[in-house]
Amino acid sequence: MNLMRKLRRKLFPPRKVIEGYENEELVETIFRKTAVYEPTGDLPFVVGVKTVLDFGGGAGLHYKVACRQSPDIRWAVVETPAMAARARELATDRLMFFSDIGKAANWLGNVELMHSNGAIQYVPNAIETVRLLCATQPATMLWHRVPISDVPVEPELQTSFLSDNGPGSLSSAEDKLVKYVRNWIPEAAFIAAHQSYAIAERGPDPREHGTQQFRFVRQS
Repeated sequence: MNLMRKLRRKLFPPRKVIEGYENEELVETIFRKTAVYEPTGDLPFVVGVKTVLDFGGGAGLHYKVACRQSPDIRWAVVETPAMAARARELATDRLMFFSDIGKAANWLGNVELMHSNGAIQYVPNAIETVRLLCATQPATMLWHRVPISDVPVEPELQTSFLSDNGPGSLSSAEDKLVKYVRNWIPEAAFIAAHQSYAIAERGPDPREHGTQQFRFVRQS
């Protein structure tokens, strides 16, 4: 973002506010930006992987990156009902969108990797959602940007600019503020929810201050 845009935002912040990830305008913005986005780089963690369940994967951004290096990979995105319904326009025989974890796993048949990047903290019941994801029995569970706390922390209200949601950029006549609730994930409960899994890696996630990244592997 250029300096002038940052200054303009600071001096003249948007007045209109939209709330929650189910908002139609937010969903449409993410969909349109993802549809035209041309990614670069790669995702090292998908090398050799054939099936991925992407929890909170928006309109398929991570798939667009992954299939550059693994064109035959099959990818199931689990999203809010509104996002999943809108993104189905981008579905193919190798990319599908669901609002139900079980249906996503059934379509894949065998989940090799569960991937989630900065999403679990926005669901109403994070720990139960983790259990449902574990029940799909992926070989590996990879979590990025998880806000973990070892003491109880009250949910917080976060604000972002509408134009900052989704990859790349779109020309827009008017920006807005987006508000949504972000939950801190209790450390002990998060780890305990991964029954039959062991922590293979854990550490601070450099992409977002105060968050952690985890890699769990299924124990035989």
